[in-house]
Amino acid sequence: MMVQEGAGGGGKPHAVVVAYPLQGHVIPVVHLALRLAAAGFAVTFVSTEAVHDQTARALGVDDPAGYDVFAGARAAASGSAGAGEGDDNKETAVDVRYELVSDGLPVGFDRSLNHDDFMGALLHALAAHVEELLRRVVVDAAATFLVADTFFVWPATLARRLGVPYVSFWTEPALIFNLYYHMDLLAEHGHFRCNEPRTDTITYVPGVAAIEPGELMSYLQDTDTTSVVHRIIFKAFEEARGADYVVCNTVEELEPSTIAALRSEKPFYAVGPIFPAGFVRSTVATSMWAESDCSQWLDAQPRGSVLYISFGSYAHVTRSELHEIARGVLASGTRFLWVMRPDIVSSDEPDPPLPGGFAAAAAGRGVVVPWCCQVEVLSHAAVGAFLTHCGWNSILESVWAGVPMLCFPLLTDQLTNRRLVAREWLVGVPIGDRGAVAADEVRAMIEGVMRGKEGKRLREQVRKMQGTLEAALAPGGSSQRSFDELVDELKRRCGGAGGR
Repeated sequence: MMVQEGAGGGGKPHAVVVAYPLQGHVIPVVHLALRLAAAGFAVTFVSTEAVHDQTARALGVDDPAGYDVFAGARAAASGSAGAGEGDDNKETAVDVRYELVSDGLPVGFDRSLNHDDFMGALLHALAAHVEELLRRVVVDAAATFLVADTFFVWPATLARRLGVPYVSFWTEPALIFNLYYHMDLLAEHGHFRCNEPRTDTITYVPGVAAIEPGELMSYLQDTDTTSVVHRIIFKAFEEARGADYVVCNTVEELEPSTIAALRSEKPFYAVGPIFPAGFVRSTVATSMWAESDCSQWLDAQPRGSVLYISFGSYAHVTRSELHEIARGVLASGTRFLWVMRPDIVSSDEPDPPLPGGFAAAAAGRGVVVPWCCQVEVLSHAAVGAFLTHCGWNSILESVWAGVPMLCFPLLTDQLTNRRLVAREWLVGVPIGDRGAVAADEVRAMIEGVMRGKEGKRLREQVRKMQGTLEAALAPGGSSQRSFDELVDELKRRCGGAGGR
């Protein structure tokens, strides 16, 4: 157990931040914790032993048990301690204690291969370990608040027991939160929890003018709602109704009507996009896989010529889908950088997932790596488009970098995120649909985005949206104002030494 002394002391209000143990959730919550620390809170950051071990091993750390992921951020903060008042460094104060809990499974257990067992542990086992830890670290309940991922099944209950406010941290768009929040309404109208759900347009969800059933999250399209993930979602949103505040990694200008509707339910703060300071490699290790350095290869490619391909940290892709996409990529003649996670098909699948002969056919114009620093790749001038699974972090990063998207969603929120990207914001195009993807379509879409009129239109639109994100985070912007209001409210409620 690693402890960084100082958090929770010195009269500061105390934020206990609990990270959901999936890669896409860890990244934004780490940077939210750093922003809270920079705003004057003492932070206790709680991760699981398994996430910590995988992160440390990805870095090649000899002794994972003795490694503190926040050490680099503290070193960077101490190095910038003499910076002037006008220095725009969001991570200058790092008063963070780092704590670990068990998720109820052995550290070496293969969570990717045994997904339902892993989800079952999060549903049934994790809460007791978190409660035991919180009873130790919450020294002064009146000065403490809990920040926990909305997908946890225990935060409101546990916060009430401890007598502290619960800040529900939502890592996906406000639209997704809103649809889950209104699951009962969807069921009442026959669009969810039915043997044969209706297929007509959904027009009755507050803050959502219209959405098609096929644009709902995959778990809301399932007719079998007895899975462990469904049980987690149902319980998590019971708990979300008991949250004192909701903090969302989105931008008000991107989802105004949805956010307005949610604000009528409870205090809702849109503070996104949440990125590492400067949109560069993070001072806190958040990657659960070793990152390949792609910079030298990218430096050698013409500006805007490379298609970046990644299907994220969590979902699996079938071998047949990968083969169709690979054939389309080859036929397009486009340069590419493809992230092929080791467990992309399954962690017990020994054979390479790409078709035979792919490497030879792609030699000289394509590179396949197991993992990379995505913000660095997307920021590179050589990258012209992103073939993505439509994870929310990936979407925000792509827009921030001004890179249009080709959308191939796999599950959960990704289907609804594609609607936002391709239908509402017009910064991407769809490819395939839930397991049906063809090489000819992939080729045509890549050619259109990389070299055609479609690509020109998308790039113009994504630059506009990029400006929207930048303005939101600038002083006086909507996200900065929302974060400042959250900070003032939490300092007022938790007895901090005055406002900002």
